Amino acid sequence: METPGSQSSLHRANLERVVRAVRLAGSLTQAEIARATGLSAATVSNIVRELREGGTVEVTPTSAGGRRARSVSLSGDAGIVIGVDFGHTHLRVAIGNLAHQVLAEEAEPLDVDASAAQGFDRAEELVSRLIEVTGVDRSKIAGVGLGVPGPIDVESGTLGSTAILPGWTGTRPAEEMRHRLGVPVHVDNDANLGALGELVWGSGRGVRDLAYIKVASGVGAGLVINGKIYRGPGGTAGEIGHITLDESGPVCRCGNRGCLETFTAAGYVLPLLRPSHGPGLTMEGVVRLARDGDPGCRRVIADVGRHIGSGVANLCNLLNPSRVVLGGDLAEAGEVVLAPIRESVGRYAIPSAARQLTVLPGALGGRAEVLGALALALSEMGDSTLLDGTLPLTTPAFT
Repeated sequence: METPGSQSSLHRANLERVVRAVRLAGSLTQAEIARATGLSAATVSNIVRELREGGTVEVTPTSAGGRRARSVSLSGDAGIVIGVDFGHTHLRVAIGNLAHQVLAEEAEPLDVDASAAQGFDRAEELVSRLIEVTGVDRSKIAGVGLGVPGPIDVESGTLGSTAILPGWTGTRPAEEMRHRLGVPVHVDNDANLGALGELVWGSGRGVRDLAYIKVASGVGAGLVINGKIYRGPGGTAGEIGHITLDESGPVCRCGNRGCLETFTAAGYVLPLLRPSHGPGLTMEGVVRLARDGDPGCRRVIADVGRHIGSGVANLCNLLNPSRVVLGGDLAEAGEVVLAPIRESVGRYAIPSAARQLTVLPGALGGRAEVLGALALALSEMGDSTLLDGTLPLTTPAFT
């Protein structure tokens, strides 16, 4: 039996530290593992050799700084994670392994007015279909990350009031999917998952503090502080869409007037352009027309960028992030929207905070949230399960 402070317990703790560092990063050189864990190079070398012999990690040749190195990643068959993203008009599911490789991914339309039960049914069916297509071993499923477009109470797991999925208010998405799939399910809002996706795979790689701004049917921000998602005690941190810009402005769905969301979300933008561009216009279409030089669409998107920049300036003054990543359809507008954001940040943010900030478009597009769901499942699983080979078994419900 291991006792606290014994050599065996210390060795076990070091094993778990190395596995955790590799699991969260996807792959690291041994030198990077040493820096991330604080362990000596010799200790890391011995642990990596032990983990490799046990089949937990794989080691491949690489280069770092022009020198030969060895890249360490978790074994491709060490475990499987699943990401599920419920959006305003879509359902997207991805299956990945612990080496951060996406094995399969599929999206399909989702009627926003569908009941929560119908949405969960569709998700269960799509997950089962992708498992069958990939042929993965269901006993290797370590967990599921689940994203929803609304606030999640961190204590109860209940979805709060949302005008985006009105039929889902009061549901417990993680509990429902856990019952259906028979494996651990972790839930978060879509903006937080977008931040995680960009942090691990996209435009946020290499930074410890960032804000991911998603503009779609609503406006939200996923906040990363010191490498971790910050949710706040009630799970509502990052509701940047409800910063007040004009106290006499339009009434927002939250009940206040002149929120940032009322000047930037699709429900505000599209009516401005429909008289001149027709009733079938979508945000995706507005962005495409703006890129092609349409003056009306370019003007409206630039105005939206300036409004977003005001909200980002507030974030800079409060949190001083080093990077802001813009997601959603609007990010595809490129400099048409990014330049006005930077202009407003330069005008309203504290100069030192503005100078340190980089504003970039998301690199993952519509995949950010489902990849963030994979990252959530990866971050929540325990390292001891990998070392002991005790991944949770699926139940008969997941067949």
